[in-house]
Amino acid sequence: MAAPHILVIPYPALGHVIPLMELSSCLLKHGFQITFVNMEFNHQNAMDILASKEEDVGDRIHLVSVPDGIGSAEERKQPGKISEAILQTMPGKVEELVEDINESERKIKCVIADQSLGWALEIAEKHGIKRAAFCPAAAALLVLGFSIPKLIADGVIDQDGTPVKRGMIELSPNMPPMNTKNFVWACIGNINAQKNIFKLMIRNNQSIRLTDWLLCNSTYELEPAAFATALKIKPIGPLLASANLKPDDSSSSYLKWLNQQAPQSVIYVAFGSFTIFDTTQFQELAFGLELTGRPFIWVVRSDITNGRNNAYPEGFQQRIGGRGQLVDWADQQKVLSHPSIACFISHCGWNSTIEGLSNGIPFLCWPYFADQFFNQSYICEYWGVGLGLERDGRGIITRDEIRNKVEQVVSSENYKVTSMALKETVMNSIRETGGSNKNLKDFVEWLNE
Repeated sequence: MAAPHILVIPYPALGHVIPLMELSSCLLKHGFQITFVNMEFNHQNAMDILASKEEDVGDRIHLVSVPDGIGSAEERKQPGKISEAILQTMPGKVEELVEDINESERKIKCVIADQSLGWALEIAEKHGIKRAAFCPAAAALLVLGFSIPKLIADGVIDQDGTPVKRGMIELSPNMPPMNTKNFVWACIGNINAQKNIFKLMIRNNQSIRLTDWLLCNSTYELEPAAFATALKIKPIGPLLASANLKPDDSSSSYLKWLNQQAPQSVIYVAFGSFTIFDTTQFQELAFGLELTGRPFIWVVRSDITNGRNNAYPEGFQQRIGGRGQLVDWADQQKVLSHPSIACFISHCGWNSTIEGLSNGIPFLCWPYFADQFFNQSYICEYWGVGLGLERDGRGIITRDEIRNKVEQVVSSENYKVTSMALKETVMNSIRETGGSNKNLKDFVEWLNE
């Protein structure tokens, strides 16, 4: 008898693809066939992720891409164009794929879709296929989406999602407050993308009713109030890449360099795949790292600054010498799990947050957009494992602010002790008696019914 066939559909952004790839890897070990669907513009990213995995994992996940209708490479960097494609082009192409597969012997047993792609659940229901939704972000983000009708009724936002009331609100008495200007759809920085994402969230509130399972890359212990508010959400996190990576030969220069550093001495700096800095802010960050006098690894994407490929301050690279490692990419799990790491300067994307927590690393928070501002609230105010970096009157995080906050976090035993205690709690959730492990087992049983 053929193994049950699962169609996995992520939202086409790296922070969404990575955890769904990890869930797919878990399901492989339970005997399922996996087809993983990408849009054309992010297909190579998924292929790169798969290439990093052990052969018995990477060779068994079948990657397919669907046309996205986006023209130039420049358009593929525009959130508005991507969100339009997700709403207008992707649904029809995915339905064609479902129909083609179901005409073969590899009929689809279940569709697991990113919860932000509610139309995928509608397609699965139309074709009589089992449905599960997956949230790659905090459960609190789902609670925010479910709260939209009440937020409109209470006059907090208008019908387009634009905040009417300014300031902090509570979705639940025991959840950290949210600033209305930082609602996930309201701080994208692109008005078309904002409208499209808000439309998706409204539609997803309807589509989510079509699913039997709503999974989340979190744990009960991290977000007890959010899970108590929305009982349908089942955590299965942390989903981490380390269990399925190819063996590390430590051939990368930055890993060799890490091996030479003292325990808990290195600052790791990474901002995900979307954060953009102007030249002033980029240089203040460089100066700040220099002023700490501490060793650091800084992941500097080629497109991280506006319009300049080399925006470093004059003489910066010569002055830091071997104390700093400037890389365009790093295996984040391997870096964060290294004993030399002391703290993580992060944009607070949920994957980075989960990876830092799972390795007991204190944070310095530098959110850029979307859910990252709320994740900072969790890190600083709720879990107590980091500090936020404050902007000056110009909106700049200065070199002195960076130096001072690094010293506060790295010199304080409290942040390390609290981070290590939270690591133990988080990792217990995926052990034999943990809540996430139980939910995953129950989900696998349901898939096999």
